[in-house]
Amino acid sequence: MSTAPALLLGPLLRFVGRHEASIWVETAAPARVEVGIGERSWSAATFRVEGHHYALVLVTGLESGEEHEYTVTVDDEVVWPSADSPFPPSSIRTLVSGRPARLAFGSCRTSVPHDVEHHRSHGIDALRTFALSLAKGDSRRPDVLALLGDQVYADETSAEMHDFIAARRDIEEPPHTEIRDYDEYAQLYRIAWGAAPAIRWVLSTVPSAMIFDDHDIRDDWNTSWAWHRRMNATPWWHERLVGGLCSYWVYQHIGNLAPEELAEDEVWSLLSGAGPGEVDLTEDLRALSERVDRDPTTYRWSYTRALGRSRLVMLDSRAARVLEPDRRSMLDIDELAWLDTQLTGDLDHLFIGTSLPFLLPPGLHDAEAISESLAGPGRPAPVRRAAEVVRQVVDLEHWAAFQSGFVEVFDLVLAVARGERGAAPVTVTFLSGDVHHSYVAEVDDPAAHGARSRIVQAVCSPIRNPMPRGVRVLMSQMTKGLVRPMRWLAARVPGVEDPPHPWRVTDGPWFDNNLAFAEVDDDGRGLHLRWFTGELADGGEPTLRVVASLRVQGRTGAPGPPTAPRGVGGKPQ
Repeated sequence: MSTAPALLLGPLLRFVGRHEASIWVETAAPARVEVGIGERSWSAATFRVEGHHYALVLVTGLESGEEHEYTVTVDDEVVWPSADSPFPPSSIRTLVSGRPARLAFGSCRTSVPHDVEHHRSHGIDALRTFALSLAKGDSRRPDVLALLGDQVYADETSAEMHDFIAARRDIEEPPHTEIRDYDEYAQLYRIAWGAAPAIRWVLSTVPSAMIFDDHDIRDDWNTSWAWHRRMNATPWWHERLVGGLCSYWVYQHIGNLAPEELAEDEVWSLLSGAGPGEVDLTEDLRALSERVDRDPTTYRWSYTRALGRSRLVMLDSRAARVLEPDRRSMLDIDELAWLDTQLTGDLDHLFIGTSLPFLLPPGLHDAEAISESLAGPGRPAPVRRAAEVVRQVVDLEHWAAFQSGFVEVFDLVLAVARGERGAAPVTVTFLSGDVHHSYVAEVDDPAAHGARSRIVQAVCSPIRNPMPRGVRVLMSQMTKGLVRPMRWLAARVPGVEDPPHPWRVTDGPWFDNNLAFAEVDDDGRGLHLRWFTGELADGGEPTLRVVASLRVQGRTGAPGPPTAPRGVGGKPQ
């Protein structure tokens, strides 16, 4: 008789609304998966992708604002929670329309062991530290955990992943120890979300909203047309890309969607009306992945989450790019049109989650705008080639390096902030990661542009993947000392326009492994932002330490910049 576990990964609590939720699992074999709350239950048959088995169970009819403990059963066997779990029961806490929103956010988390050696090389995992704090009752649960990219590193794999790859193919042959196909992605996710019990538990009880960034596929993914052509000429790239996008749909994307959005998904709809057996979605997902790489307008990875009187718009800033040199944009025309419909007022706060910071430190923004101009079609070929090399080597591929899309989105945000799309929210706040340091930036004197909202950029990166110390000095200079020299240089490069609405870094940078929290005040008029890192004491488990705490108040009087009283603590929200 087999002793293999029926549940390979999960459960992950994904979408949670006022009356519904979705719970994701990976199972060892075809099965019927059931979620139970008291005497009620909801179930779904598994579906198959590349020989692996998954289920997303939709739980409906829940009471708003209540906490519901749940169990997971696979073919009549209770698989969650385990009898010997040291953690509290997993539960679903539904939303309430009037409750102020609480979000956690961050990006860039490597999946290596939590021991002395890897604490030294990778730092303490901020997400795991928060999980331990939440389990002890020392932290409050957020309404959503926004994971803003680089959930897995397909190009920088761990020693454990090296062993898995070496057991199935020759790592001396390309792509060496990078991920090659769907099976390897599946193992990568199991390590990322299942190897640490605290991570597995926190993902089972805190709703999560995810979006990819480059390392989920490969470093610099869709940096430029030259990068795209070079990678497509690489023999192993096609299977890597297909495996990456197929696994992203399975492991991350479908759980992002509200039930009504999920029902409209072209691949998920193939499960509607299916019989009791397992449906194989492999070929349909492969076809989708190949198609969206050719034409990103044919599918949307972006989505929204309603959070009481606030809204989170999660925006794809990777796959939706237009890369042709004569019409570069961060967003294709359909994606921009969709975003146009989502950026509205009549909210307390509008949050825009995008893996790449929209407002970079000003010096870095100018450097990227210069690089785009020098690599453009109007430059001599040697200049273009040199600028392209620098762009790829130094990762100059954020919003600033796609000036057309940057300006268009800024105009949409200003329209919201002016109250042209409904009553202006207190803040329009970008939540981002990617850059391996954290900071806050704000548009200078938004009232001068007719704005009633404060326009804020909050960055939290990394969760666990610290920036090399030598690079930290350069990033600090791009934030402060090099701002004026870079502006002077940008003004003298043809094709680089002055930023339409100046901004500055008001707080940071901080280089700790961090997880950040954003909590709307009870009256909706302010936003409390905090960054927490993990630290060890006396050789025990890590505890949370406040890195920074600040409030962004509504524009009821003299606006003033956010203030940052260091070490102001309390429970992380």
